[in-house]
Amino acid sequence: MADRGHHPVRYGQALVIASARQARGFSLLEVIAAIMLLAIAFAALMEVAGGSIRLSQKASDYTQAALWARSALDSRFVLEPVQPGLTQGSFDNRYRWRLQVTPWAVSNATPPGTPYAFRMYKLDLDVMWGSAPFEHTARFSTLRIGSNAP
Repeated sequence: MADRGHHPVRYGQALVIASARQARGFSLLEVIAAIMLLAIAFAALMEVAGGSIRLSQKASDYTQAALWARSALDSRFVLEPVQPGLTQGSFDNRYRWRLQVTPWAVSNATPPGTPYAFRMYKLDLDVMWGSAPFEHTARFSTLRIGSNAP
């Protein structure tokens, strides 16, 4: 019988030597490669999570701008008549607004001078936030009925 580096053993011990030989474990190179693969996967996962947070913040900013715009367009010209022109201001320290009011031509409008004549006005509201070069703008437009009187 050829000797392959093993000492003659009894039958019960042969099983122990064979299984110990097969379970040598991983080499250092394999462990380092596995750790590198885990690190790359973790970095990619963190990038996806960071992108999700940025998108969530952006959606929150646009939602806040829409709420400010709705408030401004609903409350504007309730107590005062609609007047063409440009006005601007700020809602708070972060959000600013600019409102452009222009007459809106309607083909079947009541002729001027007619009693109870009304006129349509187009309201373009820009809500801005952030600072240059990262300023964001959301535009909201609507039509409003106003008096045709000068």
